[in-house]
Amino acid sequence: MHPNTAFRHDEDALAFVATTGFAHIFGATPDGPRVAHAPVLVTPQGTLMFHLSNGNALAKHLDGLTALISVGGPGHYVSPNWYVVPADNVPTWNYQAVEIEGQVRALDMEELEALLHFASATFEPRVGEDWTMHKMERARAEAMMRAITGFELTPTAIRTTLKASQNRSDADAAGVIAALERLGETAGAAAIRKARK
Repeated sequence: MHPNTAFRHDEDALAFVATTGFAHIFGATPDGPRVAHAPVLVTPQGTLMFHLSNGNALAKHLDGLTALISVGGPGHYVSPNWYVVPADNVPTWNYQAVEIEGQVRALDMEELEALLHFASATFEPRVGEDWTMHKMERARAEAMMRAITGFELTPTAIRTTLKASQNRSDADAAGVIAALERLGETAGAAAIRKARK
């Protein structure tokens, strides 16, 4: 995470993870460091759940492991030309990221099935659809579940970065906002406005 404390933004970390819904999951294994890329869900209890293919290089090592889940959001390049004094500055990048560290446990088949129902109930409405596992033949659903493993991570540490020009003067931030809006990057401009309130 960024070392500048001006970029800490802890209040909505799990909400950001839930909204983003996709993560990089890192773990140290006997085979070396590994990363998996997977959808991730935040439970009402504040744990994170996900599943991986059993063939994934990380899957066989995760149960009992302390892992790191990293979730990144949209970001954008910032040109020094957008500041009041370009010659006194260097390029940078505004972005949002959350890292969650914790112990992982493998789910049993009943918990895995509940996770898959939770996933479709979460993600299907986002795309205007209504698919559920009940639309599959039971034998096919069970075969597919045997090919994956579900996991739950209980957070022991949450680290955040929201880098949105908070360390810049009002004039510099206004220059970045104007440039982003000119480029059609309205979400980046809105993030700067929100972070500076």
